[in-house]
Amino acid sequence: MEFLNELFLNKALLAAVVAWFVAQSMKAFLLTFRNKKRKFRVNLYSLPGGFPSSHSATVSALATSVGIMAGFSSSIFAVAVILAFFIIYDAKVIRGAAGKQAQSLNKLIDVLDEDIDKLREILGHSLVEIFGGIMIGIIVGMMVTLS
Repeated sequence: MEFLNELFLNKALLAAVVAWFVAQSMKAFLLTFRNKKRKFRVNLYSLPGGFPSSHSATVSALATSVGIMAGFSSSIFAVAVILAFFIIYDAKVIRGAAGKQAQSLNKLIDVLDEDIDKLREILGHSLVEIFGGIMIGIIVGMMVTLS
């Protein structure tokens, strides 16, 4: 039971989870309002891509929280920042390339006129989506850690 208590009191973990939830909630509500039917669906929480980047929000909140608690000159903060860099890089570049491949495969499916489910093409994030996620992460990280 002490393990669970310590887990729920871990401010760095809490900041990361809250930032993810805030970013995904914003994304779900924005998608709902863009949709003409305006029907909220829980599965919107699992969609990749879109504004804001929950990847960026999560790792930015974690790094911010670790920096506040352990110090911005600590080794663990350096680890958190490097981890954040690679995750944000992946969200932008690698998943963006996968989205372009999905577009090409979907065109091939159209040409072949096959009855195959199309692939999701928007997987990565734009710089604006990433920046929005980073800002959410920094704000949430500060609010959770300093409260």
